[in-house]
Amino acid sequence: MTRNIIAFAIAVSVSYIATPLMIRLAKLVGAIDVPKDNRRVHKVPIPRLGGLAIFLGFMAGVLYLADIDSRMFGVIIGAAIIVTLGFFDDIKPLSAKFKLLVQIIAAIIVIQSGVRIEYVRNPLYFIFTDSPYIIFGNWSYLLTLVWIVGVTNAINLVDGLDGLAAGISIISASTLFMAALSTGRPFEALLAAILAASTLGFLPYNFNPAKIFMGDTGALFLGYMLSVISVMGVLKGAAALSILVPIFAIGLPIFDTLFAMARRALSGKSMMEADKGHLHHKLLDAGMSQKQAVLTLYSISAVLGFSAVALVEVTLKVAFVLVFVVFLLGSMGAKYLGLIKEDHGSHKANL
Repeated sequence: MTRNIIAFAIAVSVSYIATPLMIRLAKLVGAIDVPKDNRRVHKVPIPRLGGLAIFLGFMAGVLYLADIDSRMFGVIIGAAIIVTLGFFDDIKPLSAKFKLLVQIIAAIIVIQSGVRIEYVRNPLYFIFTDSPYIIFGNWSYLLTLVWIVGVTNAINLVDGLDGLAAGISIISASTLFMAALSTGRPFEALLAAILAASTLGFLPYNFNPAKIFMGDTGALFLGYMLSVISVMGVLKGAAALSILVPIFAIGLPIFDTLFAMARRALSGKSMMEADKGHLHHKLLDAGMSQKQAVLTLYSISAVLGFSAVALVEVTLKVAFVLVFVVFLLGSMGAKYLGLIKEDHGSHKANL
């Protein structure tokens, strides 16, 4: 326990100390976010590269533990590739296709190291089959690839307000920490705690008014690590609805991404085309300040996180009721915010 606490403290400290250095580095290499379109909420240029401090804090905590097997080595190599991609993209934007290709390569590396969604608990096995698990076989490679790349980009899409992506990532990592502990996976729980700690050290500089952004360096890294930790420590649990635990734990970015995909598809736009239809944009349009919008989304993420942990502990019947309530509240919220709204006059979606 003492070593774990020290690892947590190292991650927080390294991230906190390194962030001001990243501000200087960002200015030196020209990694500055200039508010050149109406999607950006900030009014003055802000340095990027804060994610590099998060990565350094995480690595410091992990290396202190010195518990690196072949699987963890693959995770670190993949993370280094993702961070390198984000670093260069923060200096000069890279093409979406090239970024996707690099993300796929990083995901393949970690999958080959042994991190895969090989099976999940079958909640209906008493009705449809005698097997308590759904075995994916060779499909596990593709399923894991889609999950890692999808969540990696989901955090990036939600990174639109000061402190939003960092705070949600802390909540998500904390949720995975508690879920992993509940399923008897202490190492994966510790990885989630170190990830939360390294992000926590960065947050004071990133909360409104932000002195630095995490940039793609941080958003892609956090999404990558959250996806990998969820595969390593939660999806293989014995909970009846274990497949929904990571989806709820990282729920806000995932649902926001799904809404964005639907919105762009129904409006005939490219999936890579940015817009102002995200959750945080809707809250700002409703009259909230940046801080109010961020705290509101923190609260929603925390509720989803609590639900994720509850799914690990409750019975099957209670789990189904909980899932129904969460999706009911989510659909009501989506309708209220206008995330799903059809213009019957033109028969076009206005998402």
